[in-house]
Amino acid sequence: MQDNEMSFSNTIKSQLEEKKHSSERVYDGKLLQVYVDDVILPDGTHSTRDWIKHPGASAVVPVFEDGTIMLLKQFRYPPRKIFIEVPAGKLDPGDSPEETAERELQEESGLICEYLEPAGSFYPAIGYADEIIYVYVAWGLTQKGQNNDDDEFLLNHRISFSKALQMIETGEISDGKTICSLIKAHLWWKKHNPFNIDFSAVNS
Repeated sequence: MQDNEMSFSNTIKSQLEEKKHSSERVYDGKLLQVYVDDVILPDGTHSTRDWIKHPGASAVVPVFEDGTIMLLKQFRYPPRKIFIEVPAGKLDPGDSPEETAERELQEESGLICEYLEPAGSFYPAIGYADEIIYVYVAWGLTQKGQNNDDDEFLLNHRISFSKALQMIETGEISDGKTICSLIKAHLWWKKHNPFNIDFSAVNS
């Protein structure tokens, strides 16, 4: 169970849960595997569920002492668009979410951090994938230089934390992972406040 994830009574589970009867892997890719499962529904009948197995990922919001954060500009092939995103990447075998967050922060933005704290997690695609993304907040930042994958092209985009939250409202930030990560990081920061950031522009 992640964070303060809700638990449900056996009565509710019996009314809602689906149970796997059989499973067939129909695609095995570099990152993802696609399955077609036969499931037993709560009323005892059967149905089919197509779903994607994902290793999980970590996302990190790097916060500077002046209240700015480091985001990234990246072209995403499926929607054929450039997006503004938080540094993030999939979990490699044997790596913890925290190790992944530290690695992706350095590889994608060129930053290393003195402090790294978990700010929660979320499921970005519950209708068709089991992916979970762990969110971290980083500060005490030092620039060391990027180390991107050979097929990865990124540009750093440093803006105020307050401005990033406004860009969610305006639609300038439209990547779901980044929206959820910024909101979780904002909530975490307001509660723990390692150092003061002026969010008045957001709250007004």
